[in-house]
Amino acid sequence: MAKENGWNVDMDGFNKGLEQQKARSRQAAAVDTADWVILKEESETKFVGYDFLEAEAEIVKYRKIKTKGKEFYQIVLNQTPFYAESGGQLGDSGTLRSANETVIVEDTKKENNLVIHITSTLPSNVASSFIASVDSEKRRLTANNHSATHLLHYALRQVVGTHVEQKGSLVDADHLRFDFSHFAKLTPEEIASVEKLVNQKIRANIPLTEFREFPIKKAVEMGAMALFGEKYGDKVRVVRYGESVELCGGTHVPATGQIGMIKIVSEGAIAAGVRRIEAITADKAEEFINNQLSIIEQLNDLFKNSKDIVRSARQLIDENSNLHKKIEELNHEKIKNLITELASKINPINGINFIAYKSDLDLNSVKDLAYGLKDRVENLFFVSGSSIDDKANLSLMISENLVTGKNLNASVIIRELAKNIQGGGGGQPFMLLPEEKILKVWIWHSRRQKTFWNR
Repeated sequence: MAKENGWNVDMDGFNKGLEQQKARSRQAAAVDTADWVILKEESETKFVGYDFLEAEAEIVKYRKIKTKGKEFYQIVLNQTPFYAESGGQLGDSGTLRSANETVIVEDTKKENNLVIHITSTLPSNVASSFIASVDSEKRRLTANNHSATHLLHYALRQVVGTHVEQKGSLVDADHLRFDFSHFAKLTPEEIASVEKLVNQKIRANIPLTEFREFPIKKAVEMGAMALFGEKYGDKVRVVRYGESVELCGGTHVPATGQIGMIKIVSEGAIAAGVRRIEAITADKAEEFINNQLSIIEQLNDLFKNSKDIVRSARQLIDENSNLHKKIEELNHEKIKNLITELASKINPINGINFIAYKSDLDLNSVKDLAYGLKDRVENLFFVSGSSIDDKANLSLMISENLVTGKNLNASVIIRELAKNIQGGGGGQPFMLLPEEKILKVWIWHSRRQKTFWNR
């Protein structure tokens, strides 16, 4: 592009600047990690979050980390109700409360089998005893979505086929994302059937049957499905809702009725042979449906309480399409008249037939006008300008024989014209396609636009 405009590029300077930017990016992404401060003899954190949302806890060790200019603390407890992010389920948040203060736990991660609680501040007395408390509402909504993925997996295998296998998932308080193996786009009927089956299982209020520290061999014999990308030991946890049986370490609802309902909001491909469903449950599903009903009510008001809103909307679209066709026909006739009018107002200058026109046409109409003049007028130099959405637009067409014979360059000319309205422009003598001999350049609107046209 620079070469086309006659510019030179300082490649050495560019590469030097690029390396400096890469260094800044690496520095911004770097994590400065301090050493662990050990308070108690290290032992594995006991997770009690399947049964309790609160637990007494003590800090075993902590350390400060710094990333992207912000400081955080990583805290390890002797026991915790906080679920650490894994298996597609995001980590819990909540609080650590002592007798004197409350520290916010922003997230919970797992690192080298350690459950790490991430906070922005460190308790003033790290030797205190704490009540570790999980955000119960966030946990409830997350559990709804996680259990819904199990029912969704089961329903897909029933409706679409037993070849369906989970290839990944993401579960948080707001929505669920479920990736699965399948060779084709789901039809609207298949999506409706899957959604209906899941909601049937939800309304059945199937209780959770859970097996902890269960031999994996027996789990497989039971028909439990392993999740994509997970590694399992000799002992596993089995989560069962009726016919849905899976190996899973995540948090779940005590019975499916708590989920309320599921609503699939999208389905699409993410890789060859892998599809993705996104869905919402409970509060979010209710909010979604209420919003849709509100839209229908608004449409009903607009159509004066029509008995068939779809039919009324289709009629309106058809009427709009017909009006656009009529406008196009009128515009086409207008351009034909303009071509005749402008062709009669040629200003000959040194063998060049010059035409300037300030228009109120849209860009496509200007293009049609320019092509029409090119076919009608020899040795044409046509410049048109208009203001659309507070932007000045210049369109320039030069006959090919003038470009080659008189060495006229539309790119150079347009840049010179643009200076008069404090704008800029550029390009090639013609469009990218050789058969198109028109160059359109957008120039920012300025208060000097009127002055330019007076000139």
